[in-house]
Amino acid sequence: MSTPQKLYEGKAKIIYPTDEPEVLLAYFKDDATAFNAQKRGTIQGKGEINNAISSHLFQCLEAKGVPTHYIDCPTPNEMRVKRVKIVPIEVIIRNIAAGSLCKQTGIPAGTIIEPTLVEFCYKNDELGDPLLTRERLLLMKLATPEQLEKIAQLSLQINQILSGFFNECGITLVDFKLEFGITSQGQLVLADEISPDTCRLWDQSETDPDRRVLDKDRFRRDLGNVESGYQQVLKRVLEHSSNPSE
Repeated sequence: MSTPQKLYEGKAKIIYPTDEPEVLLAYFKDDATAFNAQKRGTIQGKGEINNAISSHLFQCLEAKGVPTHYIDCPTPNEMRVKRVKIVPIEVIIRNIAAGSLCKQTGIPAGTIIEPTLVEFCYKNDELGDPLLTRERLLLMKLATPEQLEKIAQLSLQINQILSGFFNECGITLVDFKLEFGITSQGQLVLADEISPDTCRLWDQSETDPDRRVLDKDRFRRDLGNVESGYQQVLKRVLEHSSNPSE
């Protein structure tokens, strides 16, 4: 049987059609990029790890009432998802100051952010995914006011659920990126993935600012042991999913 022609290939995934018009197949790659793809590499086993983590977290969120595009995982590297029209906005949720926030504002890394900061970026590689105000997003008609309000509301709900989940895994959810899409029925749902590629995750048992990193910052900052960081997140997620505290 021939492989279907891909619909889209991004930095971390390839999207294929299926026999069902409203269902797509996302293939998770081992490719790694940083700094808007200026740095490239490979993280061995990343595709399978991110697919497994995303699968478990999507199911966790669905159980808590958050609509997602997730359907199931037919293979270790593949996820079946609902076909959606992606809203061209990247949402960044920040619980602790890190990364670009510190560079752009001078806020010391590690500063607790209260209340949680929700930021919007224009999903456009050519422009470098710029940070935009709500007014600019509305001016550009990237979303309706109602959609933007719903996205912000869902993002805070997701943050509350995931922060609690990771905390029970002994991991601090520092910040993370979300993407949303709209189904053919007009429902706004969480899309893309939730993984060490899209989250900053710190090991609560480590105080060293380098050793505690369990996410793509290990690749960005050349900290080494990138695969082991990702594997540690998966191990704890699977353990928590098998033995939930609730």
